[in-house]
Amino acid sequence: MATLDWILVGAYFLLTFLIAAYYSRRAGRNTSEFFLSGRSLPWWLAGTSMVATTFAADTPLAVTELVADNGIAGNWLWWSFAFGGMCTVNFFARLWRRSGIQTDVEFVELRYAGKPAAWLRGIKAVYFGLVMNVIIIGWVSLAMETVIQVLFPDLALFGRSSFAALGLEISAALVLVSALVVLVSGYALLAGLWGVAVTDAFQFLLAMGGSILMAILVLQHPDVGGITGLKAQLPAHTFNFLPTIGKTAGAAAAMTLTIPAFVAFIGIQWWSSWYPGAEPGGGGYIAQRMMSAKDERHALFATLGYTIAHYCVRPWPWIIVALASLVLYPDLSNSREGFVMVMRDVLPSGLLGLVVAAFLAAFMSTVSTQLNWGVSYLVHDGWRRFVARGRSERYYVALSRILTFVLGLVSIVVATRLASISGAWELILTASAGLGMVLIFRWYWWRINAWSELAATLTPIILVVLEVAGVRVPGLGASFPTNLFTVVGVSTAAWLSVTFLTSPTPRVVLDKFYRRVRPAGPGWRPLAAAHQDIVPKTGIVVLSRRWITGVILVYTMLFAVGHVILGNIGAAAWLIPVAVVASAILWWDLSTGGNAAPAS
Repeated sequence: MATLDWILVGAYFLLTFLIAAYYSRRAGRNTSEFFLSGRSLPWWLAGTSMVATTFAADTPLAVTELVADNGIAGNWLWWSFAFGGMCTVNFFARLWRRSGIQTDVEFVELRYAGKPAAWLRGIKAVYFGLVMNVIIIGWVSLAMETVIQVLFPDLALFGRSSFAALGLEISAALVLVSALVVLVSGYALLAGLWGVAVTDAFQFLLAMGGSILMAILVLQHPDVGGITGLKAQLPAHTFNFLPTIGKTAGAAAAMTLTIPAFVAFIGIQWWSSWYPGAEPGGGGYIAQRMMSAKDERHALFATLGYTIAHYCVRPWPWIIVALASLVLYPDLSNSREGFVMVMRDVLPSGLLGLVVAAFLAAFMSTVSTQLNWGVSYLVHDGWRRFVARGRSERYYVALSRILTFVLGLVSIVVATRLASISGAWELILTASAGLGMVLIFRWYWWRINAWSELAATLTPIILVVLEVAGVRVPGLGASFPTNLFTVVGVSTAAWLSVTFLTSPTPRVVLDKFYRRVRPAGPGWRPLAAAHQDIVPKTGIVVLSRRWITGVILVYTMLFAVGHVILGNIGAAAWLIPVAVVASAILWWDLSTGGNAAPAS
């Protein structure tokens, strides 16, 4: 990197901390400001913050690996989650904002009651706020380590053993990543959610602009030769948008799924498993952004904007760079490095610094949100609920800032223990399979209780532990995603049995929940009969129609953008009108249903 590159990177850090400093006083007022921005985020800022958080340093690298292994169709490993994304938009966004809670874990004691609810809240606060959170930050840090090692190969001379004296296996590149995590902890503990969200918007624009710039420049590389050159040098099946279903005899296919695997992706994975940013029914930092929005309409449109940007726009620059890397570096042993090598070899001085800053932005926006979100669990649902009640808001804000820094340090230690991030998402999806159904039904069926959710949370974890320990569970040893049939089946049988073997949530708690949240559907018929003065704004049929329309919109727009980029005008010519019609129908439906787009 030249001097100009370093100046641009330095300017990025300076601007980031200026934003954090500007919002630090506001964040220090109380925990509502620190964790929920005082519930005043406009839809566009909340939605952009969602997109920025899911754009981590590992994301374009993972997409590069998926494209190298299975062509464009390999992205169905995460494209399938669009079904759940639109489900969150239509069925849950308004309910989250209406609940008036501070974290999605707090929902447990709004919906359930007694010691089971308290135990469940405490377990989820520690499990998701600490355990899962530091693992997520750890694998994102590991991806950033790869970026630094490829950009600065001289650091590879200092292997992980060079720092064994510290008692940790840590490379020189990971030392730099650790310094970045400390910096992120610094501005996250200063800024609170308002500062994090504003910084996210700035970081997303920088990261997305850098990715688009890379895609344009790599297509101009003489060894690539534009889209025409890519098509001439790569097998035709690499450009298939859809996987091949079933075994193909003698036919080349980039991604081939058995019928059970296809059914698992399209029909099971998106609603059954918990995954950060794609939780069934919303949750985690997605729920945090919905609850921080100005009102229900802002929450809905923030999630809608996020879903469209996340699936339809953001992946295509990464996919183009990934395809070009297959041409430029055909013999890479680690295909995910190809994305970073394009940065290093294609971008001129100045632009390289800009794109490196963009990668830093992607990394830091994810880590800052993970820290703010994870600490909200530990402070609000752990410490404040079970250890130190009734303290001043200044006390809880100060504790939040301390734990933000501590959580950052713990995640660094976890990163030193990770050998690879490959397969980590499969493990998470398997270890939470079956939980998703309860996360959905708890909003729409009165009979779900705390024991139901506890059983759905623990059963898949136990199954995975048994498999790792060598205890054979029939069907569990199958490869992902076919193993979901077994895990979801056993988990569902477990939580349904527990539900009907235990007492329902006390009626007084259900009454309070129903009056506050006003959920629709036949699952609340006993409560609806007792509270006839409450009429849900939108019925299940209307919500289902909006969901189907939204799914059609996302997939037609996703494929239309891809076909336009790849020059497939014939396919784009019919996809674009379908996307436009779906957009118009959804807009009309939302507007006439009392959910017109907010003014700001």
